[in-house]
Amino acid sequence: MKKFITLSLLSLASLSAAQTAAAQTTVQFWHTFGDAKRSDWIAARADDYNKAHPGVKVTAVFRGDSNETLQSTILAARQGKAPALVQVDGVASQLALDSGVFQPVSSIKNVDFSDYLKPVVSYYTVGGKVNSVPFNSSSPVLYFNKDLMAEAGLNPKTPPTTFGGILKACAQFDAAKTGIKCMALTPYSWLFEQWMSEQNVSLLNNGNGRQGRPTDNNINSAAGRKVYQFYKDLQDRGELTNTGKLADTVGTNAIFTSQKSLFTINSTAGLGNILDGAKQSGFTLGVGVLPIPDGVKRNGVTIGGASLWVAKGVSKPEAEAALDFALYLTNTANMASWHKLTGYYPVRTSSVTLLRKQGWFSSSPLQIVAFNQLTTTVPNIANAGPLSGATIQTRTIIEQGIQKVLSGQTVESALSGASEQVNAALSEYNKNFK
Repeated sequence: MKKFITLSLLSLASLSAAQTAAAQTTVQFWHTFGDAKRSDWIAARADDYNKAHPGVKVTAVFRGDSNETLQSTILAARQGKAPALVQVDGVASQLALDSGVFQPVSSIKNVDFSDYLKPVVSYYTVGGKVNSVPFNSSSPVLYFNKDLMAEAGLNPKTPPTTFGGILKACAQFDAAKTGIKCMALTPYSWLFEQWMSEQNVSLLNNGNGRQGRPTDNNINSAAGRKVYQFYKDLQDRGELTNTGKLADTVGTNAIFTSQKSLFTINSTAGLGNILDGAKQSGFTLGVGVLPIPDGVKRNGVTIGGASLWVAKGVSKPEAEAALDFALYLTNTANMASWHKLTGYYPVRTSSVTLLRKQGWFSSSPLQIVAFNQLTTTVPNIANAGPLSGATIQTRTIIEQGIQKVLSGQTVESALSGASEQVNAALSEYNKNFK
């Protein structure tokens, strides 16, 4: 009898476990962070959420870079196996919409975005609607080695803020004969877009692609020439170093943190890792505002980073759980924690308030430089950022144009060719929507 009761209890326990598993909603979250610092943070937040929501199991999976993750999602959706939640690069927002595999978060439930920073919401607003939940947002800054600056007679308290200032500082640094290159800078279209924005020039026509599908570009303009010329000046003076690969910011970060360059320009998102690298190499890191072309009034940075999209082809419970987790991941406390860890902006106003109460900005001056860049940006068409379904091709073309300049082609020829190629890419993409 005792044995029978024991077996019955075991059977009931097994049945209960099976029913719980059957009732559990599973949410696959595909993200683009392969480094331990950021992926571990995401995994920890998923674990916290799962413990607080026994009926939901969120599984966070690294799926490659932004392009790989989006393409994998589209393919999975066509096979009926879409992940419920996906991190999508901001510049791929139009492509995400056009793919037809995602649903606006507002179709799941009403989301109040009033607590999100205005430049962030502006960037992710397409056709008057915020379709996704802002997550990791950043902008570029100047990173510099304070010790090397001091050794060369440069003042680390006043880093250069313009292209001319960079070139002047590099000339003085070269004169010190340290044997170290001045600037680690990769051909990177995101920076080109930033420098167009700072000059208040839209990259694309039709309101930077936000008032209609773009058909033309402003790459071959006075604003574009200043950017390509900056790369050329650094190269011609022997002051530029990179890995030779396009958009290889990981490579230029490594060059900089190993003290093989005085400066680098990269995203605030790398601040945590760059600071770790500087400590390991034994130098003091400095952060300055993004240097811009001479003679222009700052128009503000364009948000970089990504947002969280909910797939269309998932069940209603999955979609609701995915959105709930996205909102949890980006709540006040988590965004403050995320900012401290990485250097990405705390995308919520309440997170900024929390950080100030904690004295974070006072104790972490490197962070406030980048943050002030964002808060002083007044949203407009140029700094809202370009929107196009041909963004991936456009970025590659711009970067290839910079590479051609570094290889000896004239600025005028490289810009003209890049502009024509981008227009061809826009035309080809737009054929799908006639």
